[in-house]
Amino acid sequence: MTHLHDAASDAPMSSEVPVVDARGLSCPMPVIELAKAVEALDVGGRVVLLATDPAARVDVPVWCRMQRQRLVEQQHDGAALTFEVERVR
Repeated sequence: MTHLHDAASDAPMSSEVPVVDARGLSCPMPVIELAKAVEALDVGGRVVLLATDPAARVDVPVWCRMQRQRLVEQQHDGAALTFEVERVR
């Protein structure tokens, strides 16, 4: 079973793909929470990051390139940014 992590409250939940809810957190916290979640994955595993900090739009893709992880998808629904990241190494 995979655990979801609410970065604001540290409350565990469950699902197939872990979701890091970093909405309301300011830079650099969304990327720090993403890094912790990716580190906990097996290679090939994926995590979803939710963020409202506009800097995440730049920070997450840059972090993925620097850490050689794969940014699978990036979306913005008007309320939050959503990133799906795959652990490559």
